Amino acid sequence: MLEHGAELDSRDLDKEPLSEAELDMLIGTRDYKKFLNQRNELFRTKNMGEKPPARTEAIKFMAKVPNLIRRPVVIRGDQIVLGYDEEAFKRLLK
Repeated sequence: MLEHGAELDSRDLDKEPLSEAELDMLIGTRDYKKFLNQRNELFRTKNMGEKPPARTEAIKFMAKVPNLIRRPVVIRGDQIVLGYDEEAFKRLLK
């Protein structure tokens, strides 16, 4: 995004995790399952792909285990891009 001239505010979620309230607000009415990182060990061991946790439980997991959140999370206004998606980043900048 920086190479496209965009300025970013960043947050290291390992050092400053999102709270449950922040995650709840961030997810809003979006599908919370899209925020889950399928490559995360907890995702695999809890078989979240086949048996996703309830929304509140997923938010609790993501608050405790920040690597469970799909990253990067790029926000512009009310638009969010989850994971590395160059084309989605370009659309976000238009």
